[in-house]
Amino acid sequence: MYIDGGCQCGQVRYEADVDPREITICHCTDCQRLTGTAYRVTVSALRQKFRITCGDPKEYIKIADNGRRRMQYFCSNCGSPIYTTGELQDADQVGIRLGTINQRQDLKPWAQFWCSSELPWAQDLRALPRHDD
Repeated sequence: MYIDGGCQCGQVRYEADVDPREITICHCTDCQRLTGTAYRVTVSALRQKFRITCGDPKEYIKIADNGRRRMQYFCSNCGSPIYTTGELQDADQVGIRLGTINQRQDLKPWAQFWCSSELPWAQDLRALPRHDD
């Protein structure tokens, strides 16, 4: 599936070809901090099928407890997290942040990870009052 998207301010734009079945949710505490919310939703793409079309994202390197390095890319102007990738065996994959994808309405996660770190309310928002504006 062809997708395109970018950051909030439009300074960084991209396009990619993704498998719509490769969408996951991660509840780990690193993803909570990196996204500033309860969990991260990622659409995986092969690196060769992902291309920055405008701008130059800023890089932040997160070193995991196991020593593996994850490069986090975001807009230096508005701060929107855009994608992540790794080194060695992780270098062939790019993890695109769902909220930056223009076609996000057509994509649905298939699995969740690090559920032991999940915030207790994250799975059931139905009881909260709803507003359309």
